[in-house]
Amino acid sequence: MYTRLLLVMFTLTSGLIMMTAPVRADQDTVLYLAADSALENTERNVRDKENTTLTPEDQKETESDIKITAAIREAVVRNKSLSVNAQNVKIITLNGKVTLRGPVESKRESKKIKKIAKHTPGVVQVDNQLEIKAP
Repeated sequence: MYTRLLLVMFTLTSGLIMMTAPVRADQDTVLYLAADSALENTERNVRDKENTTLTPEDQKETESDIKITAAIREAVVRNKSLSVNAQNVKIITLNGKVTLRGPVESKRESKKIKKIAKHTPGVVQVDNQLEIKAP
């Protein structure tokens, strides 16, 4: 009886230790799995970090640029035919030049947002850098 009790206690304890022990994965395996993921955006993050493209932090605090950005954002959010991704694109305005960045669901959405920006009063030029999301 005592031996059985010890055996049961040993089995339960070792099972508990195995379940609560930290799980470690080979880093190469994780990178390999992540490379095929639709969520993998390392290249995009590196591009943005190197200051080769505009980010929302580049927007100046001029009243006219802020008004332009706000007007475009309002029109985009009001347009219920656009996806959530499209409604959340980055809109950066510098001296009337608008840069659009971020993922959209389709070429149609990209064109629609560009058209909204072009028809906004005060816009001089639109740089459409929107990216069509991979299916």
